[in-house]
Amino acid sequence: RGLTTLTASNPAIPEGGVVGESKFDILSRLPADSVIPAVRVPPDVVADRLATLRASVEAAGWSFPLVLKPDVGQRGAGVKRIESWDAAAKYLSRIGGAVLAQPYHEGPFEAGVFYYRFPDWPRGRILSITDKVFPEVVGDGVSTLEDLIWRHPRFRMQAHTFLARHEDAATRVVPCAQRVQLALAGNHAQGTLFRDGAHLITAALEARIDQIAQHQPGFFIGRFDIRYHNVDEFKAGRDLAIVELNGATAESTNIYDPDRSLWSAYRTLFHQWSLVFAIGAANRRRGVEGCSFERLVELVRLHLSAPVAYHVSD
Repeated sequence: RGLTTLTASNPAIPEGGVVGESKFDILSRLPADSVIPAVRVPPDVVADRLATLRASVEAAGWSFPLVLKPDVGQRGAGVKRIESWDAAAKYLSRIGGAVLAQPYHEGPFEAGVFYYRFPDWPRGRILSITDKVFPEVVGDGVSTLEDLIWRHPRFRMQAHTFLARHEDAATRVVPCAQRVQLALAGNHAQGTLFRDGAHLITAALEARIDQIAQHQPGFFIGRFDIRYHNVDEFKAGRDLAIVELNGATAESTNIYDPDRSLWSAYRTLFHQWSLVFAIGAANRRRGVEGCSFERLVELVRLHLSAPVAYHVSD
């Protein structure tokens, strides 16, 4: 029933979560005990934005490190760990749009949980889980960080990304057995390895994800990015710290597992998109209009024409 059917898939999110939605607005409608808290810093002159951020952080009782990212973002672009107010001011001078700030969650684990529910279903389901493996190198007491990156069979393929991210430490010798994490954002494009996490799916976790999803009426399909401390607690549905929730154009990112075949990836994608459009069509039958084709094209155009500074990464 047309391309715009997907914009009716999630009435709770503007245009279904195709592009341009506010991360802060979505997080604020989820249960507070299941999300990493966040504040939004609106566009303004840098000094005023920094004062707003500082007041919000002090009121919330947070401490460094913080994570800053564009409130409207895609594929981990602009996500940065901040260690000081000087670094925060530098970041705000480069990102002109609204910025979302969160306290840093140490993990060490992160998962992408793809969820869906048809409007007439009493309970939703987990389509897939992506087990995210953050890139790291281990020092030998002799080699520099740059040497360790270039010698790694996979990390050398993104060496320029990692070296730009760790420019100040690139020429330093990494002490023996010290681990250096190369990426902060749990994003494939930023260097994180994605593995199929089907082994993490349990009835308890599915029930908890469904409970969280239904806390936001009008949300039916998308991906939760979740940090957690303990695998067993996560599988039991008890250890969940949601980083963000993505709507209609979120991917079932287990397709990027290098051990999966290309055909398997295509099967998953076709299934995922058939669900998006089927749910959108079901919502339209219930009176949800979605957006016009012209509006959809304009949103995509605005996103693609975003300033280069928008693409700052960690």
